[in-house]
Amino acid sequence: MAITTVLLVVQWDLPSVNPFLYAWCLFMAVSVAVMAHNHNHLPMWKKENLNILTDWWLTCFYGFPVWAWIPTHNKNHHKLNNKAGDYTITYRVSERNNLLTLLSYPSISGYFQQIALRAYLKEVKAKSMKKYYLCMAQIVVLVIFVGIALLMDWKKALYFIIIPQQVSTFSVLILNYVQHVHADEESDINHSRNFVGLINILLFNNGLHTVHHDKAGIHWSKTPAEHKKIEHLIDPALIEKSFWWYIFRSYFLALFMPRFRTKTKRIHKIKEAPVGVL
Repeated sequence: MAITTVLLVVQWDLPSVNPFLYAWCLFMAVSVAVMAHNHNHLPMWKKENLNILTDWWLTCFYGFPVWAWIPTHNKNHHKLNNKAGDYTITYRVSERNNLLTLLSYPSISGYFQQIALRAYLKEVKAKSMKKYYLCMAQIVVLVIFVGIALLMDWKKALYFIIIPQQVSTFSVLILNYVQHVHADEESDINHSRNFVGLINILLFNNGLHTVHHDKAGIHWSKTPAEHKKIEHLIDPALIEKSFWWYIFRSYFLALFMPRFRTKTKRIHKIKEAPVGVL
């Protein structure tokens, strides 16, 4: 988060966009989304005030209140794990896995997640006004942060804050999609696709998704050891050595070479599935 913040400050003072720094900034936007995800599973600090400040800090760079992870991810996705009723379900519109379904997924998923967000705020307000005010504070902090930046220089705010925020929220939904599409949501072990390459060094072991669903509360640094314990049980088709090779193979080469298309592990359930069409 310190690196992300320094990149914003440095770029803001430059006379023009530096391609290297901007690419780094966009990568850090992806890492912010993963940090927001991890922080909601296991808060970074023991002190409540430090966690509240971290919520605000993450919210500013994530581009959305980080409490949104609680109703849509912690309480919904981890409970249903891509089954019917999951707001982030990957087969809501189509059973296919292609470039169109990949790129349209964040908008579709984001739309349906609004239902959970509204219900959660209503529930929190009824149970705890303190918690409700903390949720609202994140929204206020985000509006002030973006508003001040726009007043200072709307072009710089667009380049260095708003676009990275959109990359952050978009990328995390893309990650969720590729980690679950065409996996078997009914299986205890084959419900997720895992990426075991460089992505884990860069994004806090976020590629090890099976063990994350099994043990969501453990610190991200412990997931490689836990993954090793179950790796031999996971279908090899759901273990990818390279995230980018998977993306290139599944969404570009597959356009012309059918052998690179992923095969759904829920094919025997499609006729009975309550959602999704061929």
